[in-house]
Amino acid sequence: MLREPLLSVHDLTIFVEGQACKPVHEIVKKVSFNVFPGKVLGVLGSSGSGKTLTCHAIMNLLKKPLNVTGRIQYIGTEVLYLPDHEIRKIRGSEVALVMQNPHSSLNPVFTIGSHMVETLRAHQNISRKEAKKISLHYLEKVDFEHAGDIFKQYPFQLSGGMLQRVLIAIALMLKPSLMITDEPTSALDKVTQTHILNLLEKFKHEYGMSILLVSHDFDVISRLADEVIVMHEGMVVEKGPLLKVLNQPQHAFTRSLIEASSRLKRGIK
Repeated sequence: MLREPLLSVHDLTIFVEGQACKPVHEIVKKVSFNVFPGKVLGVLGSSGSGKTLTCHAIMNLLKKPLNVTGRIQYIGTEVLYLPDHEIRKIRGSEVALVMQNPHSSLNPVFTIGSHMVETLRAHQNISRKEAKKISLHYLEKVDFEHAGDIFKQYPFQLSGGMLQRVLIAIALMLKPSLMITDEPTSALDKVTQTHILNLLEKFKHEYGMSILLVSHDFDVISRLADEVIVMHEGMVVEKGPLLKVLNQPQHAFTRSLIEASSRLKRGIK
């Protein structure tokens, strides 16, 4: 018997209201998908396809002039229209977002440790000493050999790959049921990309965590995803199990992404 989805998105539409007789401009158009417990849903699409806006809508982060309609349900609870104090109970502790650019996600004037301790204390009634102990534990979980040194450093002192691991550690220490990772390997070298994906795969199995994995790279998606949706110009143009989409793509855009990935592997421009 199929379990109920952890996250259900139905007819999600993101638009900017028209002015002075101008029509409404729809950026994301009637996007629907489900994320099931313990599974990875890959969201594949090129830049500008609406992937990131969809992630931010799920987290209820979009502000005017952007408008959102449709339904977004987390464990059956409609989150799209929840008041701020209610959505904050879900955001981070239940559903975590690892954003695309780690440098812009952290305040440069605060140490890594400050970010981690304050995040924990915002969600849990614990002391700074206990929060530091938990933070160091999760820095070790993402393969930092000298967690104490990382804890004391500032974001600008770390590479992009190291910061991405820090963001994953911050997300993990709140023990979310769903982690949304928006282009987690973007602008990273292949070795670091593999390291990040290996960590995500390890934590998926270790914590039984669901992942919404967003990427423009079919190789990244195919590394972890159970199911795939393909977005193009704000719409879902294809969806299905990974192997079916990979081996029997129905839409021309999907076929072009697969062919581009194949050409890169063969070293053909």
